[in-house]
Amino acid sequence: MKIAVIVEGKTEKAFFPHLREYLKKRLQADMPRLDPLPYDGRIPKEDKLKRVVENLLGGSNPADHVIALTDVYTGTTPPDFIDAQDAKDKMRQWVGEEPRFHPHAAQYDFEAWLLPYWPTIQKMAKHNKAAPGDNPETVNHQNPPAHRIREIFEIGKCRDSYVKPRDAARILKENDLAVAIAQCAELKSLINTILSVCGGCVIP
Repeated sequence: MKIAVIVEGKTEKAFFPHLREYLKKRLQADMPRLDPLPYDGRIPKEDKLKRVVENLLGGSNPADHVIALTDVYTGTTPPDFIDAQDAKDKMRQWVGEEPRFHPHAAQYDFEAWLLPYWPTIQKMAKHNKAAPGDNPETVNHQNPPAHRIREIFEIGKCRDSYVKPRDAARILKENDLAVAIAQCAELKSLINTILSVCGGCVIP
């Protein structure tokens, strides 16, 4: 099984080693080949996304499935997406009714999936600033999760700002991905898509 994943490049570097490790434990011999297609900045949209998906599903070495993973918050004004459901609906509309295409979104950005590990973030930043709310996926456009993590790093005693490929990887390395999956519905949805197409047991 080959699954191509269209993803923002810095997210790919930070997240994919830990995603693979988690999936291997659940899928074992049925573990797919995850083939990331990283983009510098946001992933393609509209007709360009459709062409990318069609190319990945066709050709001489096609993928069995294609996942597109975007942040809801892409930094544009006005925002490209209202929320994760809007992002998934728009990507589905752009690509069309291709059953092998699976749109997913981090609400409101990838760093929402790091917020459940706030004690680790506090330790790394060397600051005791309180966590931004109980539900990581409600930390929104006005001050998204990446900004919250950058803020605690910059006011803390670590003397460094947050750098996604380096610091997100460190946060995930010290923790169990299952903790974030339990708190973040969109992350669980992404994991369950992979488990489902590989014939694994989905997370209830």
